[in-house]
Amino acid sequence: MQRVPGQRKPRDLLIFMRGHLKKLISNGYSWIHVLWIHLRVGSRFWRWRIQLWLQQLHITESTQSSMKQTLLFIRHGQTTWNAEHILPGQLPGIALNDTGREQAARLADALALLPISAIISSPLERARDTAEIIVQGRGLPIQLEPDLMDTDVGRWAGQKYDELSKTDPDWQAYVKDPTVAPEGIETFPQVQQRALAAIERWATMESIGAYPAFVAHADVVKLIIAHYTGLEAGKAGRLFIDNASVSLVEIDSEHVQQMRVIAVGWSPHPGWLKPAILEGKKDKEDTPAEENSAQKT
Repeated sequence: MQRVPGQRKPRDLLIFMRGHLKKLISNGYSWIHVLWIHLRVGSRFWRWRIQLWLQQLHITESTQSSMKQTLLFIRHGQTTWNAEHILPGQLPGIALNDTGREQAARLADALALLPISAIISSPLERARDTAEIIVQGRGLPIQLEPDLMDTDVGRWAGQKYDELSKTDPDWQAYVKDPTVAPEGIETFPQVQQRALAAIERWATMESIGAYPAFVAHADVVKLIIAHYTGLEAGKAGRLFIDNASVSLVEIDSEHVQQMRVIAVGWSPHPGWLKPAILEGKKDKEDTPAEENSAQKT
């Protein structure tokens, strides 16, 4: 029987279907993994938050005697480029916009309870600006770390995501598989390797303290969290890390292998780490009696 041009042979069709099914299963598994990460980490975060409430009066003493480190991974606040969906890469001169500065100030207030012991930032302006807002009133110097810089996207820097998605097949392929890249573009494993090397280098310094904060970029934070949760680097883009959000990793310094992710991309409201009772008391003290009575009606 003559085969119709373009028609697949049964064997070829079977191979195609098997390959397609494997891709579907792989994609489905990675999404389930991401969902499981958020659910598991979410429960850890609430337990950690309750423990923090209970020990808040003794947090300084416990920090000095504890053998644990809590690493804070902070994404910078919003920039105009973020709002306009332009790919910044490692271009200089991209500062926070008004919204980004407000976000960073809100985050600084939310983290006020934590005794941040050091702050290490990507040298790019948007990260450095965020670090400067968070560090206000803490008397800590901002230490710059080039290996926390955003992904080097080479010729794509300064272009809009939408346009690249429509016109550039290399970009389309990179989005599907960021473990492979054209010349001059960093792959996700390369970014992950340099960022983790920097984190390990800083975290093991004796002077770094129990609560070091690292201010970086979305890709960097995603890849760090992917490493600590066992998610493949190529699938890290499926994690959501918002502007001016914080992710937390707890490490036992006596047993380096004992690491727990306790928050992923939390965008906190003011007072998110403060007990509700104290927040309510403060609100009443700050609000005139007339306003309090008006709010009840």
